[in-house]
Amino acid sequence: MKHRTLFAQRVRKLRKAAKLSLESAAERGSITGNFWGDVERGNKVPSLDTIVAMAKGLAVPPNVLLLLEREEDPRDIRKRIDSLLTKCSPQQLEMVHRIIKVLLEP
Repeated sequence: MKHRTLFAQRVRKLRKAAKLSLESAAERGSITGNFWGDVERGNKVPSLDTIVAMAKGLAVPPNVLLLLEREEDPRDIRKRIDSLLTKCSPQQLEMVHRIIKVLLEP
């Protein structure tokens, strides 16, 4: 996936998580709604100054917008985990259980 597409998805996801309309986020960042929308659709590449303005519009530090790892759907991750677990021996399942318990329980 292109970096532009990952950036666009990240901006849209953060905006929706903040429960902001495209127009209100753009206004908060002092940029036009049309440009913001073009960025979210992957049609425009923002300058560094615009990335900083978009971060201001979303009330996040600019570096948060640049975390461009592909974010996977939790359902897909569960399916992959289930697939791995079905192949485990009883001893392996016990070990996985112990590891998960250490990671998730306080």
